[in-house]
Amino acid sequence: MDRSRWMAAAAALMIAACGTGQDGNGASKASADQGSGEGDAAAEVLASIDGNEITLADLDEQVRDQLSRMEYQYRAQRSQLLEAAIEEVIQDRLLTEAAAARGVSLEEIVAAETEGKVEVSDAEVEDWHRRNSSRLQGRQLDEVAPQIRQYLEDVERQQLVTALVAELGSEHEIEYFVEPARAKFDLEGAPSFGPDDAPVTLIEFSDFECPFCSRFFPTLNRIKEEYGDRVRVVYLQFPLTNIHPNAFKAAEASLCAHEQGSFWEMHDLLFQEQGSLAASDLKEKAGRLGLDAEEFGSCLDSGRQADRIRRDLSQGQVAGINGTPALFVNGVNVPGGAVPYEVVAAAIDRELRRVESD
Repeated sequence: MDRSRWMAAAAALMIAACGTGQDGNGASKASADQGSGEGDAAAEVLASIDGNEITLADLDEQVRDQLSRMEYQYRAQRSQLLEAAIEEVIQDRLLTEAAAARGVSLEEIVAAETEGKVEVSDAEVEDWHRRNSSRLQGRQLDEVAPQIRQYLEDVERQQLVTALVAELGSEHEIEYFVEPARAKFDLEGAPSFGPDDAPVTLIEFSDFECPFCSRFFPTLNRIKEEYGDRVRVVYLQFPLTNIHPNAFKAAEASLCAHEQGSFWEMHDLLFQEQGSLAASDLKEKAGRLGLDAEEFGSCLDSGRQADRIRRDLSQGQVAGINGTPALFVNGVNVPGGAVPYEVVAAAIDRELRRVESD
């Protein structure tokens, strides 16, 4: 498979997420993993007045936050570019080897893996059209539906190929020597599943009204089942209010349930019944879960979880998130949105090997 086709496929894969037009300028407690040089950078002399030095530590906190965000995003983009190029070479070699072993061409091995397995619903086509209406310059759904469907089918087809490559890679000893950029997040009080001292932490930024997040929901459950105590799953809120009007209140509802020790039960129910997320629906769900109705209603009506949600949003924006679901494995972004289980598992396995070798 040639380079241009792989690059086009990688670009398509990035659309498997709900998108946002938010600019990401909020303050945040997310940061890059700067390493031991962080203190030295803060002491860097930037100017002086009559011999009195002015260092980075003297600058306004907002400026320091903006610089931190810029530095992290540069390092993340550089790392992602290198990783994408490395993966392209590895994928090409794995597929070429597998095709040769089966006595078929690259095109034939890809067709065998994807034929009859790609399905895009009308709802997904409509959602993509709604989210990208500004880019379509007012063209109506019936005008562009066939092209959108073809595009989304290509995305799903590439996800299947990516899963095949991950499976082929499990049969080889593959080592990576480029250290990825790692983001740090404030996880205090965030809903989580699994032990705090697990060797791998999977962070999901998600939106309860996002259809792609709903598609990732079974994958998340499979990760919990397959990895057990080796993986801690942390859920951070990223409601895309510009396209999902009920997402913010649904996020509040999940955290109100979290107050009563039932976050994951509410999490599952919200995704299972994604079409009913009005405030009255949320209270009805809380009742079915056996939550204290008065306490839940007080929490939801008062908006007391709103600041927590805005903090999560801010952290995600600083880390460069522009769609959901967004995944981080030990601080390393897993691009592609609602990627297949095999892709997330490959990232987890890589981290487990790294931790074990340290």
